[in-house]
Amino acid sequence: MLVAGIDVGSAAAKSVVYDAAQRVVLGVGVLPTGWNPREAGEGALCAALDASGAVRDDLCLVVGTGYGRISLPSIDRKVTEITCHARGAAHLVPGASTVLDVGGQDSKLIAIEQGGAVRDFVMNDKCAAGTGRFLQVMTGVLGMTLDELGDAALRGEGVRLNSMCAVFAETEVIGLLAQGVPPEDIAAGVVRSVASRLKALTGRIPLAAPCVFTGGLATNPAFARLFSEVLDVVMVVPDLPQAAGALGAALIAADTARRGAVASPEATR
Repeated sequence: MLVAGIDVGSAAAKSVVYDAAQRVVLGVGVLPTGWNPREAGEGALCAALDASGAVRDDLCLVVGTGYGRISLPSIDRKVTEITCHARGAAHLVPGASTVLDVGGQDSKLIAIEQGGAVRDFVMNDKCAAGTGRFLQVMTGVLGMTLDELGDAALRGEGVRLNSMCAVFAETEVIGLLAQGVPPEDIAAGVVRSVASRLKALTGRIPLAAPCVFTGGLATNPAFARLFSEVLDVVMVVPDLPQAAGALGAALIAADTARRGAVASPEATR
């Protein structure tokens, strides 16, 4: 009884093929979203199927999530990323209390119950500051990859950035480079400024341990370490941190398949 979850985000499309009977992940696929979310989502599913040794006809149910879920063809159910990230994180880290997901266009802090039910959540989706997009802009200015930015930030002293607007911060970083400020000090300042922005989310939802760190940034230990220092809580990075949402979607598909339920309308939360 094979099912799949597809999570199409702004930066990457992720998919997980899951055996609902054996309760194991069989395959994972991750691809850049690019300009075509539909194609990226289908490509990620194909990659996950290839990794699992299965074919599309083997799947009895497919759940889609992420901002690009509306573009996905031939899925049986659409569920919001809040629900899927909570479910996936709780599965990866049993007993998790909160989830911090830093995506390309938004960041989410989710308080969860045992089993992965959502108790409350807050999002930063109005400004690039505090998201992966802000860091991508800064990597372009500094001439680093995202991984290089994180590694450099660990070595730097952390110069203070006065602007959190991506446009103005870009100009400020260019000025700091012109002044001869070491790139690693600027990198540390950039990452810490994002962490400070994320800290604003904790005004409504306190960061309670275990706090699960998901999203593409979580694949680099440097970001988890720096965020842990600024946010004053240990960030637990699970296996498959970038695919937590897709895993959550697959787990919801598995629940539905076990119940033999008919596909339901899109979740409202």
